[in-house]
Amino acid sequence: MGTKVARLAALPVCDPLVSGIPLHPRWVRFARRLPSIPKRRKPIRPAVFLDRDGTIIEQVHHLTDPADVRVIPGAAEAIRRLRSAGYACVLVTNQSVVGRGMLTVDGLEQVHAEMNRQLAAEGAALDGIYWCPVVPTTSDPTVVEHPDRKPGPGMLLRAAAELGLSRRRSWMVGDAASDLHAGVNAGCRGSILVGSGYGVALRTEGDAEYLVAKDLFDAGDTILGPEQA
Repeated sequence: MGTKVARLAALPVCDPLVSGIPLHPRWVRFARRLPSIPKRRKPIRPAVFLDRDGTIIEQVHHLTDPADVRVIPGAAEAIRRLRSAGYACVLVTNQSVVGRGMLTVDGLEQVHAEMNRQLAAEGAALDGIYWCPVVPTTSDPTVVEHPDRKPGPGMLLRAAAELGLSRRRSWMVGDAASDLHAGVNAGCRGSILVGSGYGVALRTEGDAEYLVAKDLFDAGDTILGPEQA
C-alpha cells in the first residue's frame, strides 16, 4: 500500500463525526461547525498515529535539511510489525517550519522522501502523512490554537475519515504533551509517551492519561501485547 500524503491548509477541513465515534466532550460543539467530508466505508482498521521528530526520526529543532534525517533505531521494525498486525501507521506532524517560512512545501516533501527512503530500506512504510503548518503563539501544549495543530485532533480525525480507521481502537504515539492530548481529543483508545525525543524529560501538563515507553519499538510491544512482543 502506498503512502498517502495530505497537506492541511490553515482552515478546518475535517469532519470529527464522520465515523460516529464520540469525541472528547470539549470537541462536540466544535465538530458540528466544521464542513463535512462525505462518509467513506465503515471504519474497520485500527491505527497508530505517529509523531515524527523524536518518535520516528531523531529530534532536530526546526528540521529543514534531508541530510539531517535519521530514523531512530527500532522505529522501522516497529512500524513493520504494527502494519503486519493490521494497524495502519499514520504520521501526524506539526510543521510550523513551513508556516515560519523556513522551509517550502517542496522542501518538506524532500525531508519526508528521505524518511520514507530510510524506512523502506528496512522494509517499512507509512500509510499516510498529515502535517500542519500553523505557527503557535503559546507554549502551553494543552491549548488548541487551531483544530489541525496538535493538541487539536484535526489531523487524526481527517486521517480516520479518509483512510477508514477506527479511532476508538487506535493509539497516538509521540514524545510531546501535545501528542498525548491530540490522542485524547480525537477519542483514541490510548496515548503513549516515548522517551526517544523530548519525552525523555517530559512531565505532561493537564489531565491527559497516557502510557510510557522507551521508544517506538517499545511502544509497539505495548500496543501488540506480550503475545506478539
